[in-house]
Amino acid sequence: MAEVIVHSVGNLRQEIDAGAHTLIADEPVDVGGDNTGPNPYELLLGAIGACTSMTLLMYARRKQWPLEDVEVRMSHRRDYHRDCEECADKPVQIDLIERRITLKGDLDEAQRARLLEIAEKCPVHRTLTGTLKVRDTLENA
Repeated sequence: MAEVIVHSVGNLRQEIDAGAHTLIADEPVDVGGDNTGPNPYELLLGAIGACTSMTLLMYARRKQWPLEDVEVRMSHRRDYHRDCEECADKPVQIDLIERRITLKGDLDEAQRARLLEIAEKCPVHRTLTGTLKVRDTLENA
């Protein structure tokens, strides 16, 4: 099982160690962060968008379709800062993510329609829309 390690490095900035890669998460200055990286919702959208693009590219290559490029624009309507303030009192979750996909290449309408179907099968999308459970344990420092 893959392990990602997240640790705080001052104020609200977080370092995310994923194998040999380090990412940064933070909050904008207007909500108390230093704006050194995307907020957690933006990272989530990035994960879904990256998985969608990779899934479509791999599928098209396997089928030898002329897909040249994929652009995925992701958005949602949640306010992470407000959600953090209200998380102890209210159920907080993103209830709608909008994914706008642009496919570049000489694809016919049947191929484009099939790629739209395949987008819903990207592993991260399926994980989030399935019966995901998160188990928490508290470890000693």
